[in-house]
Order: sequence, then C-alpha cells, then structure tokens
Amino acid sequence: MGTPTAADALVEQLRSYGVDRVFGTCGHTNIALLDAIGRSDIDFVIARHEQTAAHAADGYARATGKPGVLLMHVGPGMMNAVTGVATAALDSVPLVAISGDIPSYMYGRHPHQEVNLHHDADQTAIYRPFVKRAWQVHRVEDLTRFTERAFWTATSGRPGAVLLNVPMDIFSRPMPDGVPAYPLPETSTRPVISEADAEAIATALAEAERPLIYVGGGAGGTALRELAEHLDIPVAHSLMAKGTLPDEHPLVLGMTGFWGLEVTNKYAREADLVLAIGTRFAETDASSWNPAYTWRFPPSRLIQIDIDPAEIGRNYPVEIGVVADAGPAIAAICEAARRRPATRKNQSWIKAARDELFAASAERGRSDQFPLRPERILADVRAALPADTVLVTDVGWNKNGVAQCYPLPPEGRFITPGGASTMGFGPAAALGVQLAQPDRVVVALVGDGGMSAQLPALPMAVEQGLPVIFLVMNNRSHGTISDLQASNFGRSYGCDFTDPDGNPYSPDFAALGRACGADGYLISAAAELTTVLRTAVERRRPAVIDVPMVNEPVPTPGHWNIKDIYQGVFE
Repeated sequence: MGTPTAADALVEQLRSYGVDRVFGTCGHTNIALLDAIGRSDIDFVIARHEQTAAHAADGYARATGKPGVLLMHVGPGMMNAVTGVATAALDSVPLVAISGDIPSYMYGRHPHQEVNLHHDADQTAIYRPFVKRAWQVHRVEDLTRFTERAFWTATSGRPGAVLLNVPMDIFSRPMPDGVPAYPLPETSTRPVISEADAEAIATALAEAERPLIYVGGGAGGTALRELAEHLDIPVAHSLMAKGTLPDEHPLVLGMTGFWGLEVTNKYAREADLVLAIGTRFAETDASSWNPAYTWRFPPSRLIQIDIDPAEIGRNYPVEIGVVADAGPAIAAICEAARRRPATRKNQSWIKAARDELFAASAERGRSDQFPLRPERILADVRAALPADTVLVTDVGWNKNGVAQCYPLPPEGRFITPGGASTMGFGPAAALGVQLAQPDRVVVALVGDGGMSAQLPALPMAVEQGLPVIFLVMNNRSHGTISDLQASNFGRSYGCDFTDPDGNPYSPDFAALGRACGADGYLISAAAELTTVLRTAVERRRPAVIDVPMVNEPVPTPGHWNIKDIYQGVFE
C-alpha cells in the first residue's frame, strides 16, 4: 500500500473514537472514503435514500448513546438527508454528518452537482440553521482537527448534529507527515450544580404544598425516582420523556400539554412549585403556553435545570435557573433532600387516575370492530410483545396515542421524533435501533403515510438481516390532519388517499414487504393481529403487518393555538 491518504487517516480516527458503523449512500464525491472504510473493521450500512440513512444513524445514536455517523454525497445527496439530520438536531441527538463536496479547485465553475446559485461551493449553508456547527475543510492538514472538533461538539454540552463538509479531492490527497491524530479528550467535566443551589431547591421542594417534578427528554436516572419518592412529589413528563419513570409508578401523572392528560394538566396548573429538568417547554407540551390549560408561571414558581443556558427562562420566568448536567444535578438535590425528613402526602389519587385511564383505554381496545380502532391495535401490541420491546414511532396515533394511554412496561422503551415530529422517522430509525440492540424486539409503529415516506427502509431491513416489525396503522389517510381539517372546516380535502373514483386507497404494504424479501401480513379480522404479532416475534425476520384502522382522532385534553387561528383568533 502506498502513502496513506486523508481518507485512510480519517478512518483510523473514526476507529479510535469507537465508531463501528457508518450509515449512508455512495456518490462520486465519497467513494474514496468508502474504499478506506471497506479496508477497515468499520461497517458501512448502505441505504437507498439519504433520509433513511440519517434516521437510521439517529436511531442507532439514541439506542447506544454514542454519536451516529452519516456519510453523504454532494448536492442532492446531502439535501436528501436534511430532514433526518434536522430531526436528530432538534431532539438533541449526537450525529456527525460527513458530506463529500466538489473538488476544492473547481469552486464557482459549477462542476457536477455543485450548490452555487447564491454563493460558490456553499452547500454547508443548507445545514447551518439547525446543526450546532458546520465545518468546511479547505486543506488536507485540517481534516483530522475538524473531525475531532465535530465529534466533540456533537457530544458535549447539549448534544446535537454537526456537519463536516469535505471536498472530494481532500479524501484522495496524501496525508502529510506530522499531522496530529487529534484524539478526543480522555476526560471532561460537565457543568455541575452548586451545593447552595441543591440545598435551596431541596428546601423549596420540601416546603411546597403542591410541588411537581416535570421531566423532559434530557432527564432520567435512579436519583429522579428516589427524589420523587422521598418527598412524595408527583412527576409529569414531556412527550419524549415517556418511560423516564415507569408508567406503573404511583407518582407518575403522565404527559402534559395538547395531547396530555386532563389530570396532568390540572395538577400542573395548580402546582405551587415546579422543578423542570431537561425540558424546553415545547408548544405542544405547554398547550401553546396558554395559562388556562397547562402551566401558570406565576403564580406557580419555576425552578429550571438544563445543560443549555439558552433554555433557562426561554418560555417562562424562572426563580432558580441552573445550567448543569441533569443527572448529577438531580443526584445532588436528592442527597440534599435526604437530609430532610421524608414527606408523606396522600397521593393515592394519582394511581387511581392512571388506573382509570388505562382501564378505559383497555375497554375501548376490546372492540372487535374492523377496521380496527387504534386503541385495539395498541392493546394487542401490548399483549403480544415482550416487555422489553422498543417501540419506535412516527407521528399520529402511533406517537401521541402511545404517549397518552399505552402502559409502557418498565423494561420497554419509547423512541419518537419530538422536536420536528417527522413523518417517516419510525421505519428508518427502527433499523438503527435494531442494529444497536440486536437481541431485542424492535417495532416500527407507524401510519400508512409514514410507511409510504420511508419505503427504502424495507429493502434495507432485508439486506441487513434486521428483524424489525413494521406495524402499519393504515387508515388510508394523513389521519391526524384530516381530522383536524374536518373538525375546523367541515370537511377533509387533500388529506385522504383515494383512487381516481374517489374510493379510499392504500398500497398493499404486506405485499410490498414480501416483494422486498420480508414477511408480509395483511390483517383481515380483529382476532388476527395478536397471532400475527407473536408469529413475527418468533420468526425473527423483517416483517410488515398491514392493519386496516378507522380514522379516529387522538383525544386532545389540552390546547393548541392553531385551532384558534382556524376560528379567526390570532393571539
């Protein structure tokens, strides 16, 4: 072998960072790097579309806690991945996107697929609105330094997506002698809560009459449970934080906001003190910040902990704001709280309310109506699948309905696109989750719109030998928006799938699965779903289960300002 190239050096650097998989697609600008990957022990996970690859890398990162790595081609290749990379960025998922670019010496001449209608060789500008940082490599000597900066930035502080843009000739150039390898820091310190703040927060929680702990996707750990139990404090969660504490825990109130629960929203409105951890108070989790529905700051007092200083006080006034890593901060508050007597309030009403919620949902789920009611589908999924199943959802009933009324087992996990609410996330992200956790059952719980948006996930599952179960809740419609339009405008138009004669239409997703080499099942009666699910689990093969479903709106106990807009209210 001749002189090592920059591509060789980059691959060795990736290996030293613990990268074992790179997701992506090939193109003439990145095949030099692909060749170097092919001579290493890093696996390249090929996709048929860049958005599929991006969501799969995202799912892999969520399941492993390591940064996902995505490889893209110039121009249309990296533009195809925009939605997937933005989804990871908005959900604070560490993802390093590497894009090949035009040759460095051809800027401005419009070589093949250059993005230059505004500025020459400016494709990094496409990603700047949502990535934490975008690097444009101009010299081969800078590649390893920029790569180290990319991985550090993606994983430090508030995690997120970054872009490393590399002209194709850089990959093939010899790496000069003496260029450092730039290892990642061996140890690093994240912001920690001060002892004084921990003591003050513990005192405030202990003295409050109606305290509430509100957790977002950035919170978790055993200390959270111990803190809530020691002071007997109810816990509410955002959409992405479902499962942070088990649904069966007697202090878990459930989700807040538009798709939240009335009992949760009511307690949130009446809480005198809220400890918010790792949450940005997103619009849907906060009922469009309308104080009549979920949060009232003031008179409620707010203590907010977040790794990102920009989130402290973004939407509500804060009494104590702490920029810190959530896990150690909760542990420090819990330690301070344990120096105080345990609090015992009568919180039995929480379990009673949750039991009533789950019982009512289970009762509706007993319906033998066909096409199936969505809660029947969720009930059968819960009954047929192992307790440690990972549910990877899309948007609609499979996301909001699950967050509301699906009793997630303590061993299970719920992964969903929160920030961007991306249709098409579920089928592709499930592939990355399954690669990360090959022994677990992984279910992509998606609608027919989401499955249609990510058909490339099917051949990818077969090629990689991934036994993902794609369960399609098929109402032949973009159902959530169809319901929204019908309820506000009196009819649904442009939201439902029909044939030229106006009859409801859907592809046969089970047949599509079989055409790709997966197992395919088309449910024709209510009693079939449980049996088919168990069969799919036993066979451990990629499987598509097409489940006809009625178009039934998800309950919306909270408030969303868009409904006011439809009615002519603009504030």
